[in-house]
Amino acid sequence: MSRDELALLTIKEAAALIEKREVSPLELIDATLDRVDRLQPALNAFITVMHKEARRDAKRAEAEIARGKYKGPLHGVPVSLKDLYYTRGVRTTAGSKVLANFVPRYDSTVTAKLRRAGAVIIGKNNLHEFAPGGSTNNAHYGPGRNPWNPSCIPGGSSGGSAAAVAASMGMASMGSDTAASIRMPAALCGVVGLKPTYGRVSCYGVVALSWSLDTVGPLTRTAEDCALVMQAIAGYDPKDPVSVRAPVPDYGEGLDREIRGLLPF
Repeated sequence: MSRDELALLTIKEAAALIEKREVSPLELIDATLDRVDRLQPALNAFITVMHKEARRDAKRAEAEIARGKYKGPLHGVPVSLKDLYYTRGVRTTAGSKVLANFVPRYDSTVTAKLRRAGAVIIGKNNLHEFAPGGSTNNAHYGPGRNPWNPSCIPGGSSGGSAAAVAASMGMASMGSDTAASIRMPAALCGVVGLKPTYGRVSCYGVVALSWSLDTVGPLTRTAEDCALVMQAIAGYDPKDPVSVRAPVPDYGEGLDREIRGLLPF
């Protein structure tokens, strides 16, 4: 399997190969980073690419799986984050020069949950500065581009996240949505974007636009992959004052059912 073929896999497909040890996390991460390096100049989907950290974490995942410590479908899978999410030891700019040198001392709750699930964070995605916009035309870090037509916008404010997923520069990305900032770029880039119910996924450690409206959620290439990510990140968080104390359902249940009859009209 070529490097591009590896990068083009869905989470479900990659997970099956990793679990059977037919593909190693390091192979997958190297293939993805190679694709990021080639496409980034044209698409500008990332503000920070975490080459060193991603390869380190991929090696750790590889060693864990070799010891029989497979954690599930995100183990060893490349994931990126909109550059609002705190990442311990790696700058979080929120797309602004004001925070150009801000390096958090801790991970956001979602970042920590993804790491516990074994996901490998490969970088921080471009966005509209501080998230109030629909274009990802960032004056400080350059405009994000739509991978289907680089002369067009990817939408916003999670435009870098949607572009990265659409171009297979990672198998999932975490965005944020206050007024369609996940849903619009997902639509413009042709990927799956989910705005979860308010309070379902913790916003702790995510630079806020409006704390009373913000939600955070995944962008993926398939609904099934979206369910796999949601399974890892959803749940009550005492650090988030609006987090909902409710059981986490099986998000994959029912994905193979027909949609006929779901609407009352």
